[in-house]
Amino acid sequence: MGVSMRQVLDDLLAETHVLRDLVAGLDDAGLATPTPAVGWTIRDQLTHLAYFDETATRAAVDPDAFRREADALMAGGMDFPDRIVAEHAGLPADEVRSWLARARKEFVAVFRALDPKTRLPWYGPGMSALSSATARLMETWAHGQDVADALGRHREPTDRLRHIAHLGVRTVGFSFTLNGRPAPAVPIRVELDAPSGARWTWGPDDAADRVTGTALDFCLVVTQRRHVEDTALVVAGPVATEWIPLAQTFAGAPGAGRAPGFAASQGGTR
Repeated sequence: MGVSMRQVLDDLLAETHVLRDLVAGLDDAGLATPTPAVGWTIRDQLTHLAYFDETATRAAVDPDAFRREADALMAGGMDFPDRIVAEHAGLPADEVRSWLARARKEFVAVFRALDPKTRLPWYGPGMSALSSATARLMETWAHGQDVADALGRHREPTDRLRHIAHLGVRTVGFSFTLNGRPAPAVPIRVELDAPSGARWTWGPDDAADRVTGTALDFCLVVTQRRHVEDTALVVAGPVATEWIPLAQTFAGAPGAGRAPGFAASQGGTR
C-alpha cells in the first residue's frame, strides 16, 4: 500500500485520541458498562488494548522473552484474551486510562525507531514491525467501536480506515485457514468508497469474485463489528461469498462476530 511507519504511527495516535475522548469522563461505574463483545465491559476493552500494547513492545525489544510468555499463555487455551481482562476487572478507572496511555506511548516510541521490515513474533504467525503497528491501529479502532456502541456514540469515519481495509484484504488466506479451510487460489476484487470520496481498490479488475461498498462497512465486517447483512456491502462470487462471513483481521481463535440485526438494535450507530 506504500505507507510509512511514521504515517501508521501518526494515525494510530489520532485514533488513540478519539478513544481517549470517548472514555475521558467515565468513572468506575461507567467503565463497567457492558459492550457488544459478550462478557466484556468498557474497562475490558481498554485493558485489552493496554496489555497487548505492552506485549507488542516486548516482542520488539525482547523477542525471546515474548515467545516464552506467549507460549505459556497460549498453553492455557486460546481464550487467553478473556483470561487477561478478567485479571484486571477491578482496576480503577484512572488507573486503566493511565495504563493505556503509558503502554501506547512506549509502543509508539519503540516502533518509531524500528525498521518497518523487522520480523517480530506474535500469537500465531509472526509479522513485520509495520504490520504490528497497523494491527495496533486496527485493534484500537475496532475496540473503540465497541466502546462507542456501548455509549451510543457516533464516530466520524476517516481515511485512517485505509490501513484497516488493507489489513482486511491481506488476511483473506489467514481467515480461511483459521477456520480449517484451504486458502483460496482465486483472486478477489475489493472496491471501497473512502470517507474522503476517494476510491480504494485491491485485486485484478477482471476478478469474478468481488466486494464493493463503503470503507466503513468493509472495516466493520472484517473486524467483526457488524454482520454483513447489516451493511450495504455487495458481495459477488462463490469465493468472496465464502470469505466475508469468515473475515477476521485479528489474531487468536475464530471470532463469533455480531449477529444480524445488531446495527438496528444500536439505533443505526456505526
